[in-house]
Amino acid sequence: MKKGIRFWKFRIPAYAVLLGISLLAVRLSVLGAEGTEGPEAALIEMEDGEYAIEVELTGGTGRTTVSSPAGLTVLDGHAYARIQWSSSHYDYMLVDGKKYLPLSEEGYSTFEIPITVFNEPMEVVADTTAMSTPHEIAYQLTFDLDGVMSKNETPQAAARKVVGMVFLVILICMTVSCVNKRKRMGRR
Repeated sequence: MKKGIRFWKFRIPAYAVLLGISLLAVRLSVLGAEGTEGPEAALIEMEDGEYAIEVELTGGTGRTTVSSPAGLTVLDGHAYARIQWSSSHYDYMLVDGKKYLPLSEEGYSTFEIPITVFNEPMEVVADTTAMSTPHEIAYQLTFDLDGVMSKNETPQAAARKVVGMVFLVILICMTVSCVNKRKRMGRR
């Protein structure tokens, strides 16, 4: 019995060490594949959290757009944007030579990238698979620092509130209608 207890005493820490080494190796291989050093995200004097920022796209063929306002994440005082393209055919973006992959394989192509500069064009490259062969296309994104807003102030948030209010009004009308119908049926 003591021999079995001694065996498990050493086996569990050994598995934990092997698991830790494996996870570290996977993390390093991912960093190596995408580049270890990326562009420095611009500093922004805001509390860490989720916001929205107005963004303007120029360059390319002019046939695609990005959603504006874009999602803005502030982390340790650095700014990162969630760029959603009007196409699902973008498979990566390059910012200062560092490759960024889409956040999801479904829906419109959406990327989280560092914002390197505010109020002036930021050079990016996006690879599109919409043509017969993939093409890297140069674009400029301009992030308007004066256009930063709370996530609750975006037009999308306002639209969600309006839709919620419409459903509430419909629910109230249906309830009143049912009550009135029962009253009429009770009188007969």
